[in-house]
Amino acid sequence: MKRQHPIDDTRLVELLHAYLDARYRWQHRDDWHDLIIGLPAPGLDLRYPEAPGFGLLSAWNPLSIQRPASENRRLDRALEAELRASGLSHMPAFASAADRSWREPSWIVLGMAVEDFDALSRRYGQLGTLWWPRETAVRLRMDAARPRGLAGDPHVDWLR
Repeated sequence: MKRQHPIDDTRLVELLHAYLDARYRWQHRDDWHDLIIGLPAPGLDLRYPEAPGFGLLSAWNPLSIQRPASENRRLDRALEAELRASGLSHMPAFASAADRSWREPSWIVLGMAVEDFDALSRRYGQLGTLWWPRETAVRLRMDAARPRGLAGDPHVDWLR
């Protein structure tokens, strides 16, 4: 039997649009660089030619439910510790609303297999993440089934 997702289809569509409209950035030294769903990320490709792929995930606000800042910081520290223990290169990133009404610290992870990346993001309750193979367009990954009647998007992967 297929497991029911805890978020209803109406809310999933709202969150999908928020994720598609969000601004994503990653940090290299003192500079911040944009990531845009549907476009390649040549800065990452050029700076990290050995990485077969990239992912962006956060530990903040599991299932996109607002949590206290102290809980979000605790989860973020746990995620960073897990990334450090994995031995994979990672760096600070963030996602935010275009109007900056919300902002979530995130991490770019280099070279993590998509299956491992999905498992990690599920452990932290993340509904929407970004993952893409090098030299391809950035993709949004939704850890839910595509709502009925919702047209597909060429840059969105529905995982259930």
